Amino acid sequence: MLNLKVHIDQHSGFCFGVVYAIEMAEEILDKQGYLYCLGDIVHNDEEVNRLTQKGLKIIDHAQLQMIHDEKVLIRAHGEPPSTYELAIKNNLTLIDASCPVVLKLQNRIKNSFDKDEQIYIYGKHGHAEVVGLLGQTNNKAVVFQDISELDIPSLPKNLTLYSQTTKSTDKFYEINKILQENGISVNTNDTICRQVSNRDKELREFADKFDKIVFVSGTKSSNGKVLYNVCKDKNPNTYFVSNPEQVDPSWFSNNDTVGICGATSTPMWLMEEVKAKIESF
Repeated sequence: MLNLKVHIDQHSGFCFGVVYAIEMAEEILDKQGYLYCLGDIVHNDEEVNRLTQKGLKIIDHAQLQMIHDEKVLIRAHGEPPSTYELAIKNNLTLIDASCPVVLKLQNRIKNSFDKDEQIYIYGKHGHAEVVGLLGQTNNKAVVFQDISELDIPSLPKNLTLYSQTTKSTDKFYEINKILQENGISVNTNDTICRQVSNRDKELREFADKFDKIVFVSGTKSSNGKVLYNVCKDKNPNTYFVSNPEQVDPSWFSNNDTVGICGATSTPMWLMEEVKAKIESF
């Protein structure tokens, strides 16, 4: 036995938007036995598997076209207007668990679009939330993952900048600074969720307290990639896992202190399982 001292970060785990969506899903599953969900309810395969075993049926937009007279859950990431239009056409009851932070952002982007502003969105191409944001602009806004994607000399001299809610605050303001230094007047809208962005500082402090860090997240989680890198930057002995089976005993030495943390899409029960696995070494 390695006599490891393992501690879970109590600030890690689901953000309120994900908690809300999962509670809504479980309530209907308990009553009805099944429920359609448009896309993965959360970007964590282990949690999705748990809920599909309870009767959650994950569908995509193509499958949604074929469904009539059913209940369909909209997850925290939100949806574009076209989804709501299809729901009316197919007599679908939408269980709307869109995160309030995302809904507020959608409304702000729609208002900017109605004013004919040149909208740029710092976000991940194809991400569910970004698809919903783009839908507010009839897909006319420009999405970019990195400033290098933009040809700065050809940008409009006045533009409106938004961000996907789970992006890095520091990176967002760095982009804003570069644009302004190049003579572009930027209407800056910091739309990053503070429950996510505040995790940066908290995780830096957490990662600094332990010999080793095990970061638990689904591979599809944008937030997970950002927060993992925060930990890795502070503590080079940081390891990424998606489930307990991926934990390698060779990472640890006798009497190590080990911190376990995760993304806002990582369930606490999964971090508990990782903790139990590490303590078995």
